[in-house]
Amino acid sequence: MSSPQAYAGIRVSGCWALGAEGSSGGSSNAESLDRLLPPVGAGRSPRKRTTSQCKSEPPLLRTSKRTIYTAGRPPWYNEHGTQSKEAFAIGLGGGSASGKTTVARMIIEALDVPWVVLLSMDSFYKVLTRQQQEQAAHNNFNFDHPDAFDFDLIISTLKKLKQGKSVKVPIYDFTTHSRKKDWKTLYGANVIIFEGIMAFADKTLLELLDMKIFVDTDSDIRLVRRLRRDISERGRDIEGVIKQYNKFVKPAFDQYIQPTMRVADIVVPRGSGNTVAIDLIVQHVHSQLEERELSVRAALASAHQCHPLPRTLSVLKSTPQVRGMHTIIRDRETSRDEFIFYSKRLMRLLIEHALSFLPFQDCVVQTPQGQDYSGKCYAGKQITGVSILRAGETMEPALRAVCKDVRIGTILIQTNQLTGEPELHYLRLPKDISDDHVILMDCTVSTGAAAMMAVRVLLDHDVPEDKIFLLSLLMAEMGVHSVAYAFPRVRIITTAVDKRVNDLFRIIPGIGNFGDRYFGTDAVPDGSDEEEGGSVG
Repeated sequence: MSSPQAYAGIRVSGCWALGAEGSSGGSSNAESLDRLLPPVGAGRSPRKRTTSQCKSEPPLLRTSKRTIYTAGRPPWYNEHGTQSKEAFAIGLGGGSASGKTTVARMIIEALDVPWVVLLSMDSFYKVLTRQQQEQAAHNNFNFDHPDAFDFDLIISTLKKLKQGKSVKVPIYDFTTHSRKKDWKTLYGANVIIFEGIMAFADKTLLELLDMKIFVDTDSDIRLVRRLRRDISERGRDIEGVIKQYNKFVKPAFDQYIQPTMRVADIVVPRGSGNTVAIDLIVQHVHSQLEERELSVRAALASAHQCHPLPRTLSVLKSTPQVRGMHTIIRDRETSRDEFIFYSKRLMRLLIEHALSFLPFQDCVVQTPQGQDYSGKCYAGKQITGVSILRAGETMEPALRAVCKDVRIGTILIQTNQLTGEPELHYLRLPKDISDDHVILMDCTVSTGAAAMMAVRVLLDHDVPEDKIFLLSLLMAEMGVHSVAYAFPRVRIITTAVDKRVNDLFRIIPGIGNFGDRYFGTDAVPDGSDEEEGGSVG
């Protein structure tokens, strides 16, 4: 965190109050509050949280003015496959109904950067005992006390997110005062925004936050907001809300929350109405992200060359049949129908070959003649296929044909045309994939940039490195070296390896753009090989 002098504001108790001029004051009459607060249903439209969840909804943030696609996460690791810098974590503290979530969403909208995770402290209330459940039902349980939160789970979750790993977050039901059975999955990010009333109440948690912001809103405004929220969204009655506010909320703010203002780097008076403060916060976060930018693809092109091919590489035996099929699919004059037919034949052979590297154990079965047969059976739990879109999905039918009931996941990786770097745009992985052997499929691998990103995604979802099998019809030596150096326990399996990659990171002699030739779409002008994470070399 840079020095407070980077911000224009008023010094307040060891921090900076941004844009405090002209704040609303503390008028408590209803007419003043109605002027200060937007009517229910007005203002900004609801927005989805920007996370790369393992669900089907696109990762985007809708606002009243525009739709921001928050996918497009650039590499969060270096050429060694390890994370270079942790995600930038912002803590948002303040009283109940002070506008923390609204400020967080305004920061996300103004940042307009890929892969932002909004993590709410409300998800981490402890599981209540039966006695505490009864107290909560009668508004006699203190949800505004530090002891109401599971700080151990908060800290472990935030640590994993900062390391770029996926996490499971509980879903809290405020109507029943309990955690729901299903937990949501959040993925790693460039920026993590953590908001909650006790965001600054734990020393270990404070150390994980790179920037600490306190949203300071008048108490009368907070009370009116809380009344509206708890009555309309949480099914409470007005008497119960006021009772809880006077008994727990206000005393907790005075004792636990307001004192944390002094540890904040920035104080934002008037919350979401303070656009000056939000603009200054966004400028600082942008400067931090610029320091974290990486150039992975260029590093891959200059590393690990002139080395012997790794032992983790297995190339399908180049029989006359295999050589003949390569001749057909590499020929620029081959029709689309023939290209598809012989590509599918090669895919089937490749996958059959890959399955021989799975763990097997001895087993005995009885034949129809009543005799014992000593054979082999798969020793793992389950096999999951993950295709790197779009060309990788062409290998899915071959996998399904030889692996009964195989689960399939997808990852979309595309090249940023300005930076030339791979970007993660979408992922959908089966649940509990960490227990499976994963067959990662892409039709061509040149520099290995897309393959490395896909492997990193699997590792961040706790798939063991030695349970990942990277399959490709054609690879360049550069891509083989890049993946093997970064992830030495990943098994790499292909039907052929070409030696060269040109200045545009295209495989030479290559196969052309596999996706365009297979799907019959418009070809790239140079007829290039492109790893089908969407033009990633």
